[in-house]
Amino acid sequence: MLLYLRLLNESFRFAINALRNNKLRTLLSLLGVTIGIFSIIAVLAAVDSLDRKIAKDLSSLDKNTIYLMRFSFGPSEIPKWKREQFPNVKYDEYINLKRTLTNTDQVGFQLFVANETLKYDSKTVSDVNIVPSSYEMGDIDGLVFEKGRFYNEAESNSGTAVIVLGYDIADGLFGSSDPIGKNLRLYGQRFTVIGVMEKQGAGFFGDSNDTSVYLPANFLRRMYGDNDAMTPVIVLKPEKGIDMDAYKAEVSYKLRSIRGMKAGEMDNFFINVLSGFTDFIDGIIGQMNVVGWIISGFSLLVGGFGIANIMFVSVKERTNLIGIQKSLGAKNKFILFQFLFEAVILSVIGGLIGLFLVWIIALVLSKALDFEFVLGMGNVLLGTGLAALIGLISGILPAISAANLDPVEAIRTGM
Repeated sequence: MLLYLRLLNESFRFAINALRNNKLRTLLSLLGVTIGIFSIIAVLAAVDSLDRKIAKDLSSLDKNTIYLMRFSFGPSEIPKWKREQFPNVKYDEYINLKRTLTNTDQVGFQLFVANETLKYDSKTVSDVNIVPSSYEMGDIDGLVFEKGRFYNEAESNSGTAVIVLGYDIADGLFGSSDPIGKNLRLYGQRFTVIGVMEKQGAGFFGDSNDTSVYLPANFLRRMYGDNDAMTPVIVLKPEKGIDMDAYKAEVSYKLRSIRGMKAGEMDNFFINVLSGFTDFIDGIIGQMNVVGWIISGFSLLVGGFGIANIMFVSVKERTNLIGIQKSLGAKNKFILFQFLFEAVILSVIGGLIGLFLVWIIALVLSKALDFEFVLGMGNVLLGTGLAALIGLISGILPAISAANLDPVEAIRTGM
């Protein structure tokens, strides 16, 4: 054990001397490893950060949540012209499904509408995401409140002019004053603020409850009716532990019955399961990982050749020293491990520089983009391990050539 510690110490000193004595050569040789480790760990850190962000954004939602509507979340085999003929889901269908579906925790109704402008006295907030919905969406979306509450069933059914504000909207209109009970204007009408949601932060998909407001869907239905400017969706939250295939079959059967569709007739609606959407996103992220590994692999290959080159030069420069060590009784494995350790240490130094650059960039981007880039310990260990592996592979041939030197010839060559 002491022998290997001494080897490690000597190899570390030789590696540091190589950095000191041949700064430019060593820097250029380590550049490939640094870029390779930087590329791989940067991609993995970005993907991990995206995964965490998606998990955080969807943590309040059940992955089995179903969005029943005329559009599909993902690619569809149904021709576009056919999909465009699908009718919107209706409020009456939401009421019917809520009454007849089994194994269902919540059924909600929501409208997708254009962004609007909110006004309070002389203050105005533009481009606000409006979420007209039934009262169940507060629980389905897992809304958390800083102040006040969500609207209740009676307010939802009657279309009462009440509104729930996102954190940024409330801050922009009311500042430090309490918005609960205050009136603001939207759609030319006066709404009473009954709740303010907790700050969420930027969402992965560019959306956020911070810049959204919730109001009863029936308020807009009473004003405008069920026109094509609003896209409705029925949101179903099934009970936990049920057979999702059987549940989707029941949903399909019930909606087809409501619409009076004949047997063999193609569904004119889509049953979008949130887990399918997240699987689609996971697939994209997985492809990003693969592409990142391929691109970074070329940098690591160049870095490996750089380490091998500097080690061959190191063997040539220390041929005389190797001959003296062997003539004094040093065994081949001592010389072998000495150069292997040196190659690994040089490579790890390059890898650590790459990791340091990732860490710096992660800090800068986290502050600049309001997005938390995380360099996890797992990625740090992976980067260090990869660097050590590259050094080990690159140093094998130079180390073997050094270990196999004849001591007499080595001393004579160095004279």
